[in-house]
Order: sequence, then C-alpha cells, then structure tokens
Amino acid sequence: MTDLQSALDLLGRGADEIIKREELEARLKSGRALRIKAGFDPTAPDLHLGHTVLLNKMRQFQDLGHQVIFLIGDFTGMIGDPTGKNITRKPLTREDVQANAQTYAEQVFKVLDKERTEVRFNSEWFAQMTAADMVKLAAQHTVARMLERDDFAKRYAAQQPIAIHEFLYPLVQGYDSVALRCDVELGGTDQKFNLLMGRALQEHAGQAPQIVLTMPLLEGLDGVNKMSKSLGNYIGIDEPALDIVNKTMKIGDDLMWRWYELLSLDHSLADIERMRREVAGGQRHPRDAKIALAFELAARFHGKAAAEEAITQWNAVVREQRIDVDLPLLDIPVPESGLRIAPLFVAAKLAASNSEVSRKMAERALRVDGTVVEDREKTLHAGGEHLLQIGKRAFARVRLVAA
Repeated sequence: MTDLQSALDLLGRGADEIIKREELEARLKSGRALRIKAGFDPTAPDLHLGHTVLLNKMRQFQDLGHQVIFLIGDFTGMIGDPTGKNITRKPLTREDVQANAQTYAEQVFKVLDKERTEVRFNSEWFAQMTAADMVKLAAQHTVARMLERDDFAKRYAAQQPIAIHEFLYPLVQGYDSVALRCDVELGGTDQKFNLLMGRALQEHAGQAPQIVLTMPLLEGLDGVNKMSKSLGNYIGIDEPALDIVNKTMKIGDDLMWRWYELLSLDHSLADIERMRREVAGGQRHPRDAKIALAFELAARFHGKAAAEEAITQWNAVVREQRIDVDLPLLDIPVPESGLRIAPLFVAAKLAASNSEVSRKMAERALRVDGTVVEDREKTLHAGGEHLLQIGKRAFARVRLVAA
C-alpha cells in the first residue's frame, strides 16, 4: 500500500485534476502496465518547456513501469483545434503536418524513455474511416453538448462563425482513445472537454473509460501568459544550453517555484519546499536556487557538461561584465538612419515596449557594452556588435545589420 500511495503521490504532483482518482488507484492495483496517452497536434515545429509539463508526467508513468503513447495528431492537425480560439483556425497542409511531426518525433526522446514509448499518428485509423464511419461517430454527440464548451459558447453568443468541422475535433480526439484502448489520457486544463469526450466514446464502445489527468498550463517567461511560441515567452528544448540558462535566470522568483513544481524531475516537492524556506529565511540566495533550476533544465536537454559551461558563461557575463562571452548572437536589421535605444531593446526581446525601456532608463538600469545609457535619443548604426543589458540579469548580444 505504501508503494501504491507513493505512486499516486508522484502521479498527482502538480496535477490540476484526476478524473477519477479511485479508478486510477484501482488500475494501478491491478499490477498490469497501463497505456498512457498524450496527444500533440504538430502545429509548430518545436517543443518548448510548456510541452514538457505533460512529457514529464508521461516519464513518471514510465518510471513506474507503464507504457506511454506520444500521439501526433497528423489527422486532427489538419482540422485545427478550436480550443481557446475565438476564430476558426486555418488547417495545416499535409506537408506542414508531416514536417512538424518529424521534428516532434526527433525531440520527444530528450524526455521520454524510447523503450517504453509508442509514437503513433492518428491518421493510422482515420485514414481507413469511410464517410459513413465519420457520420456514425458524429451521431454519438449532440450540438447542444458541443455548445457547452466555453470557447464555442462564447463564439455562438457573439455570433462569430463556427465551422462544422470544428465540432469534429473533440470527437476525433476522443476516438483516438478508443483506437488506442487508453487507460489514462493526459492534457492541459484547456483540454478537459476533449479528454472527457474520450471517456464517453470509450464507454459507448464497451471499453473501460480512461482516467483523465489534467495539468496546469505553464506560465511563460512573462509570468502571466501561457508559454507560447506566438507570444515569444517560451524556451525551446532545442535552444542552446546558454539560451536556456539565460532565459531561466530572467524569470521572477515566484515563477521559479512554479517552474520547479511543474518542470523539475530532480527535486521532490519536499526538496522544493525546503529550498523555498531557506530562501525566505535568508539561508539561501534566490539566485542560487534559480541557477540550480537553470542547470537542471539545460542538462536535461544538452547534458551536464554543456550545462556547466553555460552556467560558467552566464556567471562571466553577470559577475564580470565581459562582452566577449559566447552569448547567442542575434541579428537585428537597422535602417540607414540608425536605430534608437528603445526599439533596439524591444527588437532584442529584452523589453516588451518602448515605454518599458524608458522606465528602465530612468532607473539607470540600461547598459550598452557595459555603459549606462541615459540618452533616449542615442542611436546605433549597422555594422557593429553590442552587448545589451536591462536590469541585473537580462542580456543580449546583438549584431546590427543593414535593413
């Protein structure tokens, strides 16, 4: 029972909801290897830390002896998931889907154990479906139930168009669980409706309904919005180790603890709580706790040697103000008339707006090549490389090129 409780505690770590926990406990008691699924629509070619919240949970299931299925929704990707959208998403082309899916498959084993992972594509079964089969699937749910989804309900109330094919998405995602005979499906909190659809369709097919385990959506670098490539507040798992360290060191202290809980595989919740107490009590500097997190993330995707080198380089920049450290070089187009400080720092993604740059300048927190900048009219021209700094921890190395 102790081992069972430990497994439940591990699997429940960071989870927003488990539906139903008693069913998960019963299946774990059975002693058989469970089939755990998480689906990924290949709408972007790279995985970021937000994706690894689910991947980490899948890895925990693997470490307990279970089989996971990394499902690439090459069929559903051509429909376009309407979740959280107030407009119809443009479907991907077959070529887009195949290219992105290949990149996903190459990256996923940086987290998952290849020996306990099935990589599947849902076109395997949907390509075999006839039009009659799809009509039968659609008959298993009603329009009224579909309109219970928050995003659909809002669009309907606002008289915004909802395409018929968008109603198919939850059905198609749910049917994946039937085709794969899943015991557990993982997803973000925004996927709850779709995951519950899987339970309903499995019951209709005479299968034991899957357990639904939802995970919170990871806040990105801004500490507010969901990590997203479109918002630019993400860390890609294929980014260089130094970029991972540099970006992680920029996050706020409160967000650090959130990332520890959802992203760390090396630290138990008890470890994290102990660190938090030490920081609160002044026994540990928050920077040191953040360095440990940055090291863990960089090491996971690039190895310990690369992570150690990245930490060394970061320390050299922060503590020695060296300009020649091998920070990633970002090319920024500059018009013939030059580029003023505010748009330069925004283009380097060190600030969200010109007004933020102005505020930091007033605080004497802006530096170019180690020199404090106080002149908002200062202009830089193409042809040089510069080290930009905003605050104590945010750096960027840029090369100014003619636009």
